[in-house]
This record gives sequence, C-alpha cells and structure tokens, in this order.
Amino acid sequence: MINEIDDITRGDLFEYLLRLGDDRLILGHRLSEWCGHAPMLEEDIALANIALDCLGQANAFLSLAGEVENKGRTEDTLAYFREAVDFRNVKLVEQPNTDFAYTIVRQFFIDVFAFHLYETLSGSEYKPLAAIAEKSLKEVKYHIRHSSEWVLRLGDGTEESHNKTQNAVDNLWQYTNELFEEDSINKRLTQTGIAVNLNYIKEKWNLQVERILQKATLKIPERTYLIGGGRTGNHSEHLGHLLAEMQIVARSFPDATW
Repeated sequence: MINEIDDITRGDLFEYLLRLGDDRLILGHRLSEWCGHAPMLEEDIALANIALDCLGQANAFLSLAGEVENKGRTEDTLAYFREAVDFRNVKLVEQPNTDFAYTIVRQFFIDVFAFHLYETLSGSEYKPLAAIAEKSLKEVKYHIRHSSEWVLRLGDGTEESHNKTQNAVDNLWQYTNELFEEDSINKRLTQTGIAVNLNYIKEKWNLQVERILQKATLKIPERTYLIGGGRTGNHSEHLGHLLAEMQIVARSFPDATW
C-alpha cells in the first residue's frame, strides 16, 4: 500500500502522521509530569494511564510515519532526535500544566477533538491509519469521560475551583482554533479520502464543548486572540524546555539499545 502512493501524497502523509504523533507525544509527556504530584492517589494513577495511552498512540503514528518516509527513521528517531522547529504538534499540548484545573481543561479540549477526529479517521482510505485511529478511539472514549467529569466537578464546584477552571478556559481558548486550521496538506489528503475535513470536526467539537462548559457554569471568552503556528514548527518556548528534558537520555547515549 505504501509503495503505491505518489511522491506528493507520500510527503503529505508523512507530515500528517507527524502532526498526529507529535500531538500525542507532547501531551503524553505533559501528563506524565503529574506522576507523584496529582491531588489524589486515584487521579495520579488515572493521569499516568492516560499519559501511557497517549505515548502508545504516538508510537503507532510515528512508527507509521517512519515507514511512509522510508528513510530509515524509526519512531524513536523521530521522537528523540528532532529539534523543536521540526515538531508539528499544536501549541495547546505544549502549554505548562500550571495547576490541576489547567491540565483538565487542556485535556478536555484535546479529548473532544481527538474523539471526533479518530472516529472519522477510522473510515480513512489509508487502512494503516484507519486501524490506528480505530484502536485509539477506544482509549479516547475513556479519556473524554474522565476530563468531562472533572470539568463539571471543578466548574460547578467551590468558588475557588470555579475561578481556577474559568481562568484555564480563558487562557487556553486562544490555542484551540489551531486544531481546525486547514492547509494545503490537509486539503489534498482529504480529497484522496486519507484525512478528514477539519471544519466538520470543528462543528462537532463546538457543540460538545459548549454543552459541557455551560453545564459546568463556565463561559467561553467573548474576545480572544487566536494563536497558531505549531503545525509549521513555530512553537512557544515551553516546547524547547520540554524536549530538553524528554530527549536528554537518548541524546546522551545515542547508540544505546533497549
């Protein structure tokens, strides 16, 4: 199947798989930072398990990306030996945890997006991608239930929890539009049936997010400057710090085998 793809589609597909893989890789690392620091033991375990799910999904997407590129790079090479400008994740996932409410709101925004994206990608004409999306969807169904319940609990909880959660929504909303930015790569892959129309995903995302936020007595910011650039390698300073920590062992011992 890979050998049957023309060069333009191969390049587009490689970039698309990097986007999918990098989103999960960086998000998984952010969640792993809560290990041993979550507000309760059960949540410590829950966030660690979600982080592992994200890393497993990243492994699958980046492994397939290496196969499509066909230049000898593996999922480990792509994860540990690229610079920040070569990463294609959205800026939302690289934002610091700040506090628990911040982490939950970030996770909620991403979970709703991932659920509808993977649900649609399960019907992709590119069967290896469809298989990963179908498997990942089973995990994301748990993720979205977890983050939605916490948004409701925090937003409609105490005055302090409500204020912290509203602050997280106000600050993170500016990064959400990048999830749905259409470019030439996504448009070409959508035409071939490999990718999905992000405007379709955005409609579903808006409905679900607005419903949960309203139920949690939280408000969507009326005016927000929308930030993008992550898909083309224009990241915040936070990604550089994250990668320095994530990549140090592999870069210190580049010939090590596990």
